[in-house]
Amino acid sequence: MIDFYTAPTPNGHKVSILLEEMDVPYNLKAIDFREQQQKTPEFLELNPNGRIPVIVDRDNDNFVLFESGAIMIYLAEKHGQFYGKDDKQKYQILQWVMYQMGGIGPMMGQANVFFKYFPEKIQAAIDRYQNEVKRLFTVLDGHLKDNQYLVDDYSIADMANWAWVRTHEWSGVAIDDLPNLQRWVDEIAARPAVVKGINIPLRGTAEQIVKSGQSIIQK
Repeated sequence: MIDFYTAPTPNGHKVSILLEEMDVPYNLKAIDFREQQQKTPEFLELNPNGRIPVIVDRDNDNFVLFESGAIMIYLAEKHGQFYGKDDKQKYQILQWVMYQMGGIGPMMGQANVFFKYFPEKIQAAIDRYQNEVKRLFTVLDGHLKDNQYLVDDYSIADMANWAWVRTHEWSGVAIDDLPNLQRWVDEIAARPAVVKGINIPLRGTAEQIVKSGQSIIQK
């Protein structure tokens, strides 16, 4: 059994989508950012960086792992799913996972902050990050022109990138002029496991999460 500590963010959804796609049983531990539950001593014992997601693999000597990319690779390797058929495919999948971890995620995160949340509108910063997000999206679009998925069959590379790209409006970046990327986004969005994964945990107050039957780390 996997204990899965998460919140409704792209990095959390990367792992929840994978768990749902693999149909692996897990115990959901919903973290409420408003209560700063990711900064409690109990949580920091699991991840000293104070970020979600985190897993504890109870079937593997209570093995604790943080960082969404590392978690996805670990789970895909352990269960032999969504991680390619040979070493070449695995490295290509890793290539696109790292593309998300090093590019898509950080650039979209900064675009989100300056476009939506920063109290002062610094247009130079907004332009800088939105332009870089668009460039990264254009790379994906070009690759997807001749490929249904990022690496042959659907894999953790698609899940990792899709969980971020789907939130492009939060970054203020349109994709309607990137038809291959839009096709890929729509196709993955229609997968039943993906629909489940992006609703884990439910958005709402801590009380609503408790009522839904999900666990919460208490201070």
